[in-house]
Amino acid sequence: MNFKQLTEAIRRKKSFLCVGLDTDLDKLPPVIRKSENPVFEFNKRIIDATAPFSIAFKPNIAFYESQGADGWQNLQRTAEYIRKNYPGIFLIADAKRGDIGNSSEKYAATFFEKYDFDAVTVSPYMGIDSVGPFLKYPGKWVIVLALTSNKGAEDFQFIRTGRSERLFETVLKTSLAWGDKENMMFVAGATRANMFVVVREYVPDHFLLVPGVGTQGGSLEDVFRYGRNAHCGLIVNASRSIIYADGSDKFDEAARQRAEEMQLLMADLLDKAGFLENC
Repeated sequence: MNFKQLTEAIRRKKSFLCVGLDTDLDKLPPVIRKSENPVFEFNKRIIDATAPFSIAFKPNIAFYESQGADGWQNLQRTAEYIRKNYPGIFLIADAKRGDIGNSSEKYAATFFEKYDFDAVTVSPYMGIDSVGPFLKYPGKWVIVLALTSNKGAEDFQFIRTGRSERLFETVLKTSLAWGDKENMMFVAGATRANMFVVVREYVPDHFLLVPGVGTQGGSLEDVFRYGRNAHCGLIVNASRSIIYADGSDKFDEAARQRAEEMQLLMADLLDKAGFLENC
């Protein structure tokens, strides 16, 4: 999916919602745990319930690889199910890889060739050697960790290292030489929405993947106010607040309701900003 197609999907669905598939066996409803394949069955029902309101799904790879071979198989089945049934959905591997050389090349091949994801989250700590191999795939995206929503982000991301800018600003500025708005996005956490003004000074046209709305307490309105650009330029992720909205056998209905509520709010924000004109 290219930049134009992603923007058109936002307009068509009046949404910039990404549903995070952080599927934890310990949190699945009892009715699902009794099924032959609890993880895939849970994902399938969540996907079917929320796809009408979402432009993207984002499996968090940690929840799959922690289950060994079965987990990787469930990841593949989940990706294939989305591709087959919802071909217009943007598919993100939240892998946060950050190695170099042959290792980075193999990580890129894993997610782009083996599992056919559209995008992968990557840590830029080791520079272009970590990010470059992912940028060799035409039509695919790298999502660079820039300004994250966790408290520990303050340990490094806000350090001034003899320059006027903070470390996250250096990441933004330096990485602009590696890719462009057609193949690179940036992670910017919703809990730091007031910093989006700074982020946009460096990357005015790029898409931002925004975690932290929902359970972590980030404000969707603030994210949109400070982070949007002329193309919307936002993919806002919600995971636990949607997929674990209810623990009964009607969990998918609750997830659908939460996703629809977010989509309606997003539609209102987009409409008031004039983004939906001439749709």
